[in-house]
Amino acid sequence: MVLRAQELSRRYMRKTGQANYFDAVRGASLQLNSGEVTVLMGRSGSGKTTLLHMLSGLLTPSQGKVWLDDTDLYSLSDGALSRLRNERLGVVPQGRSAIDSLTVLENILLPGRMYGKRNRGESARRWISALGIDGLRDAYPAQLSGGELRRMAIARALAGEYGVLLADEPTGDLDDENTALVLSVLRDAAKRDGRAVLLVSHDSEAAQYADHLLRMDGGTLSDAQ
Repeated sequence: MVLRAQELSRRYMRKTGQANYFDAVRGASLQLNSGEVTVLMGRSGSGKTTLLHMLSGLLTPSQGKVWLDDTDLYSLSDGALSRLRNERLGVVPQGRSAIDSLTVLENILLPGRMYGKRNRGESARRWISALGIDGLRDAYPAQLSGGELRRMAIARALAGEYGVLLADEPTGDLDDENTALVLSVLRDAAKRDGRAVLLVSHDSEAAQYADHLLRMDGGTLSDAQ
């Protein structure tokens, strides 16, 4: 599976300052291939999350296109795009995404219950164990640390067995030991399961796991290798 972006830009209008707009992302093109890890580095505010949101179908570009294999994401209706994300794109958001009334296991299984899809229990148990949160499957989000919530979100994305995985700062709440664990697990998801993985990060350790290293600076994407 291939996710490809061509000349993506996102412009925001504003009424203050010398200009009446600013470009969060300018003309970004990239390709994510099955079995490969692409790491996107850059400072906070450089446009990394905006780019990820456009790649995942969560934010309409001002210009440019995104294809998942032969499907043009932004030619789809909202309903069709939501279903495509549920079935083919795994996203680990930067912010908190747990539903407080559900247990860890229930949170991980929830996306698989939409659209009448098959149960993801076996896959969920695999990734819960791999990420070291096996003893927390019956706990509720309020009982978890920030790092445990982060690993739960990663397990949820991995359990969907999506061909493409987009992770926004997946190690942001983690200590050194769990940072290494999560990066290894995400690399294995690419190498063993054949997924196309994008890691958006400002953590320099992530670069060691990259097949392709990119950098975002002031909304402009470039090759860092």
